[in-house]
Amino acid sequence: MIDLHEILDKMNPNQKINYDRILQKMISNWEQEGRRPTILLHSCCAPCSTYTLEYLTKYADVTVYYANSNIHPRAEYQRREYVQRKFIYDFNKKTGNNVKFIAAKYEPQEYFIAVRGLEKEPEGGNRCRACFSYRLDLVAAKAVELGFDYFGSALTISPHKDSQVVNSVGIDVQNFYDTKYLPSDFKKNNGYHRSVEMCQEYDVYRQCYCGCIFAAKVQGVDLAQTRKEALDFMKGKDGNKEFPDIIFSYHKKI
Repeated sequence: MIDLHEILDKMNPNQKINYDRILQKMISNWEQEGRRPTILLHSCCAPCSTYTLEYLTKYADVTVYYANSNIHPRAEYQRREYVQRKFIYDFNKKTGNNVKFIAAKYEPQEYFIAVRGLEKEPEGGNRCRACFSYRLDLVAAKAVELGFDYFGSALTISPHKDSQVVNSVGIDVQNFYDTKYLPSDFKKNNGYHRSVEMCQEYDVYRQCYCGCIFAAKVQGVDLAQTRKEALDFMKGKDGNKEFPDIIFSYHKKI
């Protein structure tokens, strides 16, 4: 398999990197080798995973890792997790794929530690970079633990996220783990437009803010109302019981 550094080391260091083109080169290499690698894909919500899964499952076996302790309040985190599970279940049923799901623990205090001192940074600034690093570090560690070939993120499908930043963080994280980062820019090739279409096709809830309390306050989001709506939505719902087939089963390495 191609290591991302094998490609980057040959490029002009001052050149803006086309991560979508790099991913296409890696996919071409998989096909030439007759490989279907395993990918642990960080996803912050169902909308970001829509087109991303439609694209990647053509070439690889994908497991979604929902690791997003930045999301506030807890009820909203639970709603997004449930919607993510339901989308994967519906996607598998419709397409015949076998995407699996893993949920990380909800540990908001760990997120606040990761962004301490950056609370007043503007959206898209250093706080977001620290948040990306915090979450991708969790994904890389889990990928090593479970033996995945690659770890990556669906964040690059969002027009509100700088793919250059997300990918540079992923590359930095790779340097500390015995796994490979999957570069991407899923918004390319009308990926974001397709994600909007798929949300309509699958009746997927689309949130109005990225998740963190800091961005929500700047955007004027009524968090009390958000919490009420999320709690109402979750009444009578249990993703573990409703979608057991998508849960990734594994034995931890000893």
